[in-house]
Amino acid sequence: MPADRWGERLIRRLGLWSAVAVLVGSTIGSGIFRTPAGVARLVDDVPLFLLAWVVGAVVVLCGALTYSELAAAFPRSGGVYVFVRESFGPLPAFLFTWAELLVIRPGAYGAIGITASAYTLRTLGHDPAGVMAHLGPLSISAEQLLGAGYIVLVGIVNYFGIHRGAVVQNLSTILKVGALVVLVLAGLTLGDANAAVPNMIAQRAHVGLSPFLLAMVAILWAYDGWADLAFVGGEVQRPQKTLPQALLIGTATVVVLYLGANLVYLHLIPIQEMKHAELVAADVARLLVGPAGVVGISAVIAVSTFGTLNGSMMTAPRIFFAAAEDGMLPQALARIDPRTSSPTAAVLLMIVMGVIFILVRTFNDLAEQFIIGIWPFYALAVAGVFVLRRTRPRLERPYMTWGYPLVPVVFLVAALFVLGNYLVSETLKFAVDIGIIATGVPVYLVIRRYQRRAPPPAILVRDNK
Repeated sequence: MPADRWGERLIRRLGLWSAVAVLVGSTIGSGIFRTPAGVARLVDDVPLFLLAWVVGAVVVLCGALTYSELAAAFPRSGGVYVFVRESFGPLPAFLFTWAELLVIRPGAYGAIGITASAYTLRTLGHDPAGVMAHLGPLSISAEQLLGAGYIVLVGIVNYFGIHRGAVVQNLSTILKVGALVVLVLAGLTLGDANAAVPNMIAQRAHVGLSPFLLAMVAILWAYDGWADLAFVGGEVQRPQKTLPQALLIGTATVVVLYLGANLVYLHLIPIQEMKHAELVAADVARLLVGPAGVVGISAVIAVSTFGTLNGSMMTAPRIFFAAAEDGMLPQALARIDPRTSSPTAAVLLMIVMGVIFILVRTFNDLAEQFIIGIWPFYALAVAGVFVLRRTRPRLERPYMTWGYPLVPVVFLVAALFVLGNYLVSETLKFAVDIGIIATGVPVYLVIRRYQRRAPPPAILVRDNK
């Protein structure tokens, strides 16, 4: 297929609101419904609890503002892969692809798929942990088996084109945003707000720096998804205008909904009780509408996480498609189906990896490996703004980061603190995942040494004269 002026071969089919739905739908999964309880166990001081969520909001908004400049300058499939390649060269970009292949994306599929299937089974009255099959020494639970089925289902939908995935994404995003808006509005109108605010703020406790930073890891997991839109930047219409708009509108929408939901939780449930609520949203729904609220929230989470899984299947294959176009992965992954305009081989790769991981790993392992794997590359891409401003001053930049250089610096400092604290508190897990990513270095050297085809042409990005 012929490439456009930015070198993109995929068809640009996503408009502004579909792009916003990709970002919002990829971000809002189960995190806002279950993460607050885990955060409360680490930070049981209400002002600090709220501060942690505000800090998370500031961090992701700084990331979105910075990524808007990169996405408008390089509106290509691959997102972070392209940003890192253009800023730091092919080796770091390949390591991101390698991390996505072995650590990040299968971990995300597994964690999201298990959550979607678990709440589906709860809604239907079945035990998610019930053993359904055995795979050698491994016991396969009902939630793992159904989660694998969900991965296959969203993979099939996206195999036949991003426009079909966008329909699923738009519908699921409307449902999950609508449910959160209803929850927030109903919760804020229940009880005496004038009395609730002083009582809420009066819940104080001593919290150390390390628990606060560990809580930030969970919060950033809940916020994660804000960067996924850039992965499908090559399929967004009028990208230099649409991508910055969608990044800012989508991220701001998520921030408002998350902060509103947490205020409702604290408004109706003391933080000491929240610490023991596996699903705090269900407790709130029970207070609002009775036992039926628990079933309703479980159904909302099932739909919400299914939409997140679909969003991840829309975006992630484009990373491997972009790397294959550069000759960093087998050329088959760069194939575009002429009927659907979909990178079908890359979609199939993600289906296989997701199913394997969900069958052999637990939810906590999958979620933690995702954070460890993705945040070093988020930071590297943001740092690329500084590099590109210096090395390519004439690069066409339809949008320039508001608040530069403070905004990207805030993001980089936050990333340093989160990863540094995780290195200290979870040294073994951190080392294992970083070690897996580092194995990509010899693989890259072998690929570069034995590449048979000529290097691809330079990216077609117009510099101002």
